[in-house]
Amino acid sequence: MLEINLPQVLSEVTEAFRRYERALIENDVEALDALFWNSPHTLRFGIAENLYGYDAIAAFRNARPPINLQRRLENTVITSYGWDLATANTEFQRVGSTVTGRQSHVWLRTEAGWRIAAAHVSLMPMPSRDGARLTANVATGA
Repeated sequence: MLEINLPQVLSEVTEAFRRYERALIENDVEALDALFWNSPHTLRFGIAENLYGYDAIAAFRNARPPINLQRRLENTVITSYGWDLATANTEFQRVGSTVTGRQSHVWLRTEAGWRIAAAHVSLMPMPSRDGARLTANVATGA
């Protein structure tokens, strides 16, 4: 039976996630590259780019200007699935912005340690005039 949220795995992935966040806001490209799985199977879907393979992701990181990287995280959820796979999902807001972003990672245990195998970044649509955003839980029908 698949064990969900093993404490040791959660601790390891949480630390890897924190290293990623530090490297991101400090624009530590070497650390960011090291945290992605070095594989042609790795992918990253960003705000305006779809990157397939480690090399494409590394090239993007090296070309990206280091501006407006500070952000605040909220509603971070890390879940482990057995000993070798985990997800990390969070919402973020850039300093000075009212737009909420979302980030999802699939973390894979490799011989080199925990690495991001897939990443997705998107922005929430702006709220409607009445300030409401659509929120639904498909599982509960709410």
